[in-house]
Amino acid sequence: MGSFIAPRYMKISNTLNISSTITGFILLGFPCPREGQILLFLLFTLLYLLTLMGNGSIIWAVRWDQRLHTPMYILLANFSFLEICYVTSTVPNMLANFLSDTKVISFSGCFLQFYFFFSLGSTECFFLAIMAFDRYLAICRPLHYPTIMTRRLCTNLVVTCWILGFLWFPVPIVVISQMSFCGSRIDHFLCDPGPLLALTCARAPIMEFFWMILSSLLLFIPFLCIIVSYTLVLRAVLRVPSAAGRRKAFSTCGSHLAVVSLFYGSVMVMYLSPTSEHESGMQKLVTLFYSVGTPLINPVIYSLRNKDMKYALHKFLGI
Repeated sequence: MGSFIAPRYMKISNTLNISSTITGFILLGFPCPREGQILLFLLFTLLYLLTLMGNGSIIWAVRWDQRLHTPMYILLANFSFLEICYVTSTVPNMLANFLSDTKVISFSGCFLQFYFFFSLGSTECFFLAIMAFDRYLAICRPLHYPTIMTRRLCTNLVVTCWILGFLWFPVPIVVISQMSFCGSRIDHFLCDPGPLLALTCARAPIMEFFWMILSSLLLFIPFLCIIVSYTLVLRAVLRVPSAAGRRKAFSTCGSHLAVVSLFYGSVMVMYLSPTSEHESGMQKLVTLFYSVGTPLINPVIYSLRNKDMKYALHKFLGI
């Protein structure tokens, strides 16, 4: 009996010692030689600066041009500010890791990044939903639009998106941070739930299920609102007698639909089941696409497909 208890006690003791000594994690990122790391640093620095410039230009164009002081463009300016925050939650740390030999992120720093990355992503889901609702009101109820979508309602919707986004995930993130970890090497460029849960000393099926439920609700509730809004928009547009009127309505919604497709198409692959067996390389590429690629592409989509925004940007940039 004693020979059975002793090894078991030693195993538990060793596990506790391992988990108690973890004060940080190693973000493996994109393993490659030193020269490759420098090239990646230069590439992502350029992409980050272009993202800041593109989204910043939209914010200042909306602020500067009086004609853009409407709910649609106010929402777009807030969305651009959100994109700047979203990309800033990951890229600066990624850039530092490219030049670092240790690639270490502190325990608290890892979970802060985890919280802000997912809170900002959640806020983006809600923003895309209220932007679709705004287009529904503008196209399906044009006569009542100015009285319904007032500046006060627009402000309340924006504030609600930020509050909901930052209150969606704190409980599971705090619970995960209290778990015991028996490893410190995260095969990713950011602190992500899948790799983090894989490092825990014991499986946590209840936590994994709870995370999947929260992620599913977060994705499908706003997505359902978007689908319903654009179904009603499509029905209204098809009733427009003139081809020119239909083209104008579709062009108004086209840019937003493109952004929704890019964001939801990539996010749904990853986070409906955070512990699903994706190859680490595929995880990184998909995460890179929606966390870095979409904030970079969105200003281009909105400016190219919107004549008012294109004109305002030309005047603001002096082109």
